[in-house]
Amino acid sequence: MEYQSPVYNIKAIPVEKLRANEYNPNSVAPPEMELLYRSIKEDGYTMPIVVFHREKDDVYEIVDGFHRYTVMLKYPDIREREKGMLPCSVIEKPIGERMASTIRHNRARGSHNIDLMSNIVAELVELGKSDIWISKYLGMSMDEILRLKQITGLASLFKGHEFSKSWVV
Repeated sequence: MEYQSPVYNIKAIPVEKLRANEYNPNSVAPPEMELLYRSIKEDGYTMPIVVFHREKDDVYEIVDGFHRYTVMLKYPDIREREKGMLPCSVIEKPIGERMASTIRHNRARGSHNIDLMSNIVAELVELGKSDIWISKYLGMSMDEILRLKQITGLASLFKGHEFSKSWVV
């Protein structure tokens, strides 16, 4: 039989049947959790939860996607919209391999490149997006936006900003 990746067989599974694993070392800070909520609210679930089916108790143990699962538990508007169902990709692996999968998923996400992020902020500003819009939809603090704008060094990014009158020219 030819191998087929689990992502080609996504199942809608009731949130009540999902369980966190006991070995995931990943944690997400509150601002990033808020951004994940915003992402799911605006874009829907675009990535399935990776799970292992524990047949003896008929529950699905989460291998990857704990924080997406948490959003559904924490936010009634998401749970209602999704009718309590989460898109899941089921894998069949023993515990040691599932643990390795969890770590690979966590580490493969990487981190953002500062230069590329500052270019994105610059492009959004040039498209007419306000700092408030960028903060809300990209989950950035105003200080972070300011620092990213400073990296690009483009004066046009500061057009329309009020500056302190604490010194005289």
